[in-house]
Amino acid sequence: MIPIKTEEEIQKLRQSAQILVKAFRAIEEFLCPDVPTQRLDEVAEEVIRSCGGMPAFKGYRGFPSSICTSVDSQVVHGIPSAKRMREGEILSVDIGVERDGYFTDAAKTYGIGEISTDKIHLMRATRTALHRGIQKCCVGNRLSDISHTIQTYVEANRFSVVRDLVGHGIGRSLHEEPQIPNFGPPHSGPQLKSGMVFAIEPMVNMGLPEVKFLEDGWTVETLDGSASAHFEHTVIITDGQPEILTAGMDDGDAFVGIYGKRASYQS
Repeated sequence: MIPIKTEEEIQKLRQSAQILVKAFRAIEEFLCPDVPTQRLDEVAEEVIRSCGGMPAFKGYRGFPSSICTSVDSQVVHGIPSAKRMREGEILSVDIGVERDGYFTDAAKTYGIGEISTDKIHLMRATRTALHRGIQKCCVGNRLSDISHTIQTYVEANRFSVVRDLVGHGIGRSLHEEPQIPNFGPPHSGPQLKSGMVFAIEPMVNMGLPEVKFLEDGWTVETLDGSASAHFEHTVIITDGQPEILTAGMDDGDAFVGIYGKRASYQS
């Protein structure tokens, strides 16, 4: 069964999402070469807790950090560390927030300094695929309409969607039913109803779709070493247009990187 959220629950999710957006805006001040990814983790946790939330990932099944930071060929679940970001890399940041028992989840990929045109294309295609999938979040559509729309757009751009990882329902738990693949045939699966809440998250590789899990037990990396991008929003199905709870962290083309930011990081 896919949970249907009440208006009271949706309001709590909106409050959770507001904190998540603030966390993204805070870390964006530190997205430049020479900053260690653990600094992003510290900033995000401080903002989340100061706003009355909890980092949803920290301690979840033993995950050690508040956010996920995945660099270049890392797809998802990268663990923040003392390793410093480098010019030309792309960085996926995934943040989850719990407030008053309700969870929201979002991800965004950034360019660090100047990045290649291939990486820009990958990031734009992934973000557009996400929004095309969200457009299918309408009452009466089938769950796989979201999946099929994402897949067809990604593959039309000559990239590949990861098969081993999926989006998910969200609300009173970080992961609820249903699982939401980023591939599949159209017009199948459960019918979408008002009050369903989904975390939709295409994970797109520049090369082949296969991935591997690293020895830390968390980080997922492309098998062929190609770059990967990841974008995610928490979305409510309504009787009209879908409501993107985390829309405030999606600030247009700025997602491709803070190109002019050259200040070195002083530890």
